[in-house]
Amino acid sequence: MSEADDGSRRAGKVTGPASDLVGSEFAEVEASVDTTANGPRLCLEDRRTGRVRFLDALELETIIWLPEGHLQLLLDPSADRWREEPGR
Repeated sequence: MSEADDGSRRAGKVTGPASDLVGSEFAEVEASVDTTANGPRLCLEDRRTGRVRFLDALELETIIWLPEGHLQLLLDPSADRWREEPGR
């Protein structure tokens, strides 16, 4: 498949007509399916920072099976999101 067939490549991800934007007043994320690895995986990009995360099927299933309290811990932005890291 040529690059023109699957969109433009940016930071190791594929963007194009197959991407969707999910947003609220708190966050805006672009979601697309990346097929450049060994198998398809979900590509998520934080539109505010440009940070990209790839999730394979096992990682997605793990999120689905998380007890509600565990997911709530991930939603606390002060835990990781706003901390300064060297080299960032």
